[in-house]
Amino acid sequence: MSHPTSLPQRPLGPFQVSALAFGCMNICHAYGASPTPEAAVRLLQQAMDAGITHFDTAALYGFGESERLVGRALKSRRHEFVLASKGGMAGVTGEDGVTRRVIDGRPEALRRNCEDSLRRLGLDVIDLYYLHRWDKSVPIEDSVGEMSRLVERGHVRTLGLSEVSATTLRKAHAVHPIAALQTEYSLWTRNPEIAVLDACRELGVAFVAFSPLGRGFLSGKIGGAEVAAFDAKDIRRSMPRFTAEHYAANEKLLPAYQALAREAGCTPAQLALAWLLQKSEHIIPLFGTTSLEHTLENLGAAQVKLSTDLIARLEDLINQKTVMGSRYNEQSNREVDTEVF
Repeated sequence: MSHPTSLPQRPLGPFQVSALAFGCMNICHAYGASPTPEAAVRLLQQAMDAGITHFDTAALYGFGESERLVGRALKSRRHEFVLASKGGMAGVTGEDGVTRRVIDGRPEALRRNCEDSLRRLGLDVIDLYYLHRWDKSVPIEDSVGEMSRLVERGHVRTLGLSEVSATTLRKAHAVHPIAALQTEYSLWTRNPEIAVLDACRELGVAFVAFSPLGRGFLSGKIGGAEVAAFDAKDIRRSMPRFTAEHYAANEKLLPAYQALAREAGCTPAQLALAWLLQKSEHIIPLFGTTSLEHTLENLGAAQVKLSTDLIARLEDLINQKTVMGSRYNEQSNREVDTEVF
């Protein structure tokens, strides 16, 4: 198992950030039981101590709780990191008192989202502000146009998009330069290879790859029994790849995958991250965890070098043809704008 020393840097708009970034969804949202606030704050501080200089959160995560925790954890070290947050998809409390996830890309909603994020983070400016989902009822030019005014007002420094196609990226980039595009990308989610990776290279846009470990699958540690025992609030319960039928088929890929990790002299998680790091210098894998041990393990991927032959065998083993099930359910698929095979 490789261990981190100093982390290489990669460009993200005008910034230089650690080649591996820390996603702050898991600290309060999405994958079942969350750590205590104190434990989450401590983990974020330890991640920075380990060399991570890019942290990513969103208004949606924990309906604002992730932003509050990030602000609390990192406020005394503001000069040491580049922070991303997201608007356009957030929790909205209805007349019944229930808070629900709402996608809203109207200019007034984006202004409100940004103001709320700044308040929760305790900041005057956000380094990178993403449109979390493109609201298809609003032209992308209108949403990005309002976000460009957030830059002009000094509320955010750079803009990003999440889960959009190459076509939408080009339209947005024509309105205001886009610094980063964030989409799921890993060995078992190869959709960005259709078009958007090439568009990012052409336009000079950093590609931030979320769920680089295939939502845990590529850690090599999740068997069918673990999937069956997922917490009731775990978002993977709604994902087709984690149904009993599909996961039974997908799990059959793991022995050969684990063997390739052993051949590379690293853990399965490090293998998945090293593959992404070697795909392109403009890709920044964004991992999430609630564990310092896993954080350090993941950072060790920066020291792993994969041979051309091993990469070819890895890509032949796990790809869009060998993985069973779509990455999202029908409702979530309608909400994103990414290319599909």
